[in-house]
Amino acid sequence: MKKKDGDTNHSGRNALKLCRRIVVKVGSSVLAGAGGFGLDEASVRSVVSQITELRREGRQVILVSSGAVSAGLQALGLKGIPKSMPLKQAAAAVGQSRLIQAYQRWFQEEEITVGQILLTHDDVHHRVRFLNARNTVFAMLDQEVLPIVNENDSVSVEEIRFGDNDSLSSLITTMVEADLLILLTDVEGLFTSDPRKDPQARLIPDVDRIDERIESMAHRGKSEFGSGGMVTKLRAVKTAAEAGIPSVVAEGRQDKVLQSIVQGEPVGTYFGSESAHLSGRKSWIAFARRPQGKIVVDDGARLALMEKGKSLLPSGVVAVEGKFSFGDSAACCALSGGEFARGLVNYGSADLDRIKGQKTTAIQGILGFKEYDEVIHRDNLVLLS
Repeated sequence: MKKKDGDTNHSGRNALKLCRRIVVKVGSSVLAGAGGFGLDEASVRSVVSQITELRREGRQVILVSSGAVSAGLQALGLKGIPKSMPLKQAAAAVGQSRLIQAYQRWFQEEEITVGQILLTHDDVHHRVRFLNARNTVFAMLDQEVLPIVNENDSVSVEEIRFGDNDSLSSLITTMVEADLLILLTDVEGLFTSDPRKDPQARLIPDVDRIDERIESMAHRGKSEFGSGGMVTKLRAVKTAAEAGIPSVVAEGRQDKVLQSIVQGEPVGTYFGSESAHLSGRKSWIAFARRPQGKIVVDDGARLALMEKGKSLLPSGVVAVEGKFSFGDSAACCALSGGEFARGLVNYGSADLDRIKGQKTTAIQGILGFKEYDEVIHRDNLVLLS
């Protein structure tokens, strides 16, 4: 084990003992067999055993599991990740059935019923489909069924992909308003540098806030059969933190790692959150809807949004970037360029470009209509820390 960077602060970890609803993401590197092919049955059984124990403690668990592609590679006799997208999707389709069968077999021994949910980003981008997915998960939990979630790789294309299961797990975490996100991978947590290359790398046990210094420590190294790395994990835990949910990144093959985490033990890297817990709708606005454009606002409008709880009016808009329509998501950016909020717009980009900088009384005369005073109403706006 690497030397830890400073003393561990256990105050945030102690609260993990009270977590009731937990999203557990298991990476391909945790489940893959020798050489990255197939599934390591011992690892699958270990995950199953640990999740079973969490449920016996009265906790609800949603499992986000990678491993379909590596399972499919073995079944198809392929020697590495295909460069062809159709062939990779074929491997995912073949492997997904083997992955869920492995989970079903071992969970059945624990008398736990599992259900499979395959999603693309398009499924959560639209509000109705988002609510359908959310309600399905809740119905499964009410029936004591374990939801097993994965990206629907066999049909996903670039426009509707999450890109990695780290991002998917953070979105599921906010969707179901979980109390904790756990990311299991092949490293112990966040290090000061890549531990595979730097023998002086030190594990960081606790992170209160993800800033530029923390982000600079995220190495882009990944296993041959993984699609993530610490960069995507930091992105995932940052999303969870924005929604007011803590996370832990830990080594997935460590003995009883899940039990150690929920008991507040100093395992992996704990990422705290100082934000208020977002509602399901606010989480959808902030994280499920991809911004279609940017709205640059002046300092006065930014202050009104950030500190006074106001709506965004056209008078505070300085510039409009991208193309979006009524109801789309847009990023609100300061003059410096940094995004500080997201919201659903009442005016498309073309109309907004015409009324930017104007008072609400001028909207009718400029556009010939005025449905709303606000560009983004406060109820449809989410502030980002």
